[in-house]
Amino acid sequence: MPSIYQLKPRFQALLRPGVTRLHARGVTANQVTLFAALVSVLLGLLLAWGASHAWLFALLPLWMLLRMALNAVDGMLAREFGQQSRLGAYLNELCDVIADTALYLPFALLAGVSPLLVVLVVVAALVSEYAGVMGPLAGASRRYDGPMGKSDRAFVFGALGLGVAFALPAAWINGALLVVLLLCLYTLYNRVRRGLAETR
Repeated sequence: MPSIYQLKPRFQALLRPGVTRLHARGVTANQVTLFAALVSVLLGLLLAWGASHAWLFALLPLWMLLRMALNAVDGMLAREFGQQSRLGAYLNELCDVIADTALYLPFALLAGVSPLLVVLVVVAALVSEYAGVMGPLAGASRRYDGPMGKSDRAFVFGALGLGVAFALPAAWINGALLVVLLLCLYTLYNRVRRGLAETR
């Protein structure tokens, strides 16, 4: 299925000169991973605290874009500069789901937005990522199949954050969340199906 994740190689090519400079300054992949997670949690707390101030949600698309860049940077530092480690593998997966949860849940505090839908989207996102991680346990690769992988969710929630800042009606947000939920479930199905197919 089409996914923003497929654009990753081109995105990495743009970031490579900056990654080389970061490595030269002693920055490690794990430091980048932890920094991205920490800022995500802090931003999530800020949005939850100031959910009545819609303009704060305009920070979300800016951070989502930067966070996608940081996620690419930590992977490049790990692979291209010999920084891969078991700890890094744990941090990469755990920090992503922690950051996603922190950034998505504040939408449940918005007037008119269904808290149940927000929570269901968070749970579906977590389970679909878990299905991707389970690929190697079943003898397949780590699955990144779409159509609603973490890069796609980052794009959608960034757009929703911008919509909140510009007074997008809650009914539209609920509609978008329902679509995201269904696509997350389809992503879960795709990752399991393609993981099983890969092992045959």
